[in-house]
Amino acid sequence: MIYIENYSTDANFNFALEKYAMYELDISDEYFIFWRTKPTLMIGRYQNPYQEVNMDYADKKNINIVRRITGGGTIYTDMNGWQFSFIIRNPKTREIDFKKFTQPIIDALDNLGVEAYHSGRNDLLADGKKISGNAQHHDKLVSLHHGSLLFDTDLEELVRALNVADEKIISKGIKSVKERVTNIADHMPGKITSEQFRDNMLKFLLKDMDTYTLTEKDIARINEIKKEQFDSWEWNMGRSPKFNRTKEKRYEGGKLCVCSYVDKGTIEDIRFFGDFFAKKSIDELSQALSGIKYEKGIIKDKLEEIDAKEYFYKINNEEILDLII
Repeated sequence: MIYIENYSTDANFNFALEKYAMYELDISDEYFIFWRTKPTLMIGRYQNPYQEVNMDYADKKNINIVRRITGGGTIYTDMNGWQFSFIIRNPKTREIDFKKFTQPIIDALDNLGVEAYHSGRNDLLADGKKISGNAQHHDKLVSLHHGSLLFDTDLEELVRALNVADEKIISKGIKSVKERVTNIADHMPGKITSEQFRDNMLKFLLKDMDTYTLTEKDIARINEIKKEQFDSWEWNMGRSPKFNRTKEKRYEGGKLCVCSYVDKGTIEDIRFFGDFFAKKSIDELSQALSGIKYEKGIIKDKLEEIDAKEYFYKINNEEILDLII
């Protein structure tokens, strides 16, 4: 595995770097990146940003908003939090497996005196509180796993930047978040800076890795990807059609919202939003369901025909059908 040395604090650049390493950088089949960002809201690939983000507050505080290529929920990051990325080219399996990639992080935290452990769908906890969220992307060519590490993140800013604007609700939200989420710095045996935390984590994680320094050519291409995708309004905010049927529910695999546009008894358009994780392209699922009659039996047969459950992590056909009709 190759460690790609990177000191950019621009989330858009770092997501472009991930994509570059996934599909274009050809010096290894395995890469690792450790990075941080200026205040940023990272939207899950299938989320509606207008539902997830307090847009006025984000604009006022100059908080960057960018969409990931992975599913999951919106996270807030700042200069006192860290992100890590594992990239595997030509993976042997496309199955979602969080523990495979988070175990090295747990071991590195343990080396620093922090007892972390897996919990739930995709989280790492310390003393019963969340310190890390994780997400994955898989296709035929590559697997990406990336996660966040709350070292000393501003948790109040995290709450205010999300979609709640009412001050009373914000106060309750801050209290609730502090009951469920914690910073790694609060669980360390001694006080260290954010940069010292990075250095100590890397000292443990890079024992068997070579380091690669990006060239000017690499950086130029990464900036092209950044401009083409991660800087674009179309990618980050998107244009959503008006829907006349919307249902949502939380399942074991995450929150799923299905928005359907039905005209004259036919599904003209259908979109899937939420903090779920996708195993296959959700656009393919939308295309497969568009144009069929809006009848329960027909939709059920179509879901079985295309094996719709294979598009989602821990959400089955019956649960999908329940939200469509």
